[in-house]
Amino acid sequence: MDRDTVLDRRFFVGAAAAAGVAVVLGGAVAGCSGDATTPEEPADGGTPGSAADSPDAVGPAGQDGQGGTDAPASLPPAAPDPDDQFGIDLTVNMDSIEDYLGRPDVAYRDVRMLFDPARYEDIGGDSELSFTLTGFKVVPYPYLATVSELPVEGAYAGPALYSLTWAEDGSIAAAVPNYQESRLVLDDLFPADKAVFLMCGAGGYAASTRSLLAHLGWDEGRLYNIGAAWTYAGPYQEQLVIPGAGPDAPATYATWRADYALIDFERLHPA
Repeated sequence: MDRDTVLDRRFFVGAAAAAGVAVVLGGAVAGCSGDATTPEEPADGGTPGSAADSPDAVGPAGQDGQGGTDAPASLPPAAPDPDDQFGIDLTVNMDSIEDYLGRPDVAYRDVRMLFDPARYEDIGGDSELSFTLTGFKVVPYPYLATVSELPVEGAYAGPALYSLTWAEDGSIAAAVPNYQESRLVLDDLFPADKAVFLMCGAGGYAASTRSLLAHLGWDEGRLYNIGAAWTYAGPYQEQLVIPGAGPDAPATYATWRADYALIDFERLHPA
């Protein structure tokens, strides 16, 4: 990607942040209570008929992919790998995700940023959200809660719904809402009546989101860190960067292809 394209995108995101708007569209991290309320409707922050959470978006196991009514097979309970630094799920992960796409009982969430100021390229990652997966809504973790210490420079430090403090063992000691609507946003975007599949670049933001939701009362058995999109090379990539026609032609960032949540902090009410 050429330098002018990156600068144009950074200006866009920077200008939005200065206006108090969180452009919610995905970059991933390495490293990374009240009862959850159940929404009256199975709303998940998307619009009716949108690609996100649609059972017909793809053809997973247990569905015919053509609008069939066969009930999907039961999901196994979440099983974080105790030997993985981020607790990526042993069963539902990037090796098996194609078997679990398109389920009506799952909320699919990509928790990366559109442009992450953290320099993940320094460790072989990608600070740009170049693609997401079919059916995933993009809800960046850094807009949800405090970002923990990262192995790279430049971590996001702007507005977030919750401020976190951590215990000595690294678990969340307290999650303080910064806005009156903080819980409402989480309830809408992470519906408690569905399983939640969390994806990021390497697994860290997904782990952080899972920890936040569990701390606030979500059922850990229904929260899955499916891991590292950077390792996925299958057919369900939704490309968000269109290469230029020639070596000197700028790339196009196809934001319209993504289903993303927009959190306007200017319109929220401080707690």
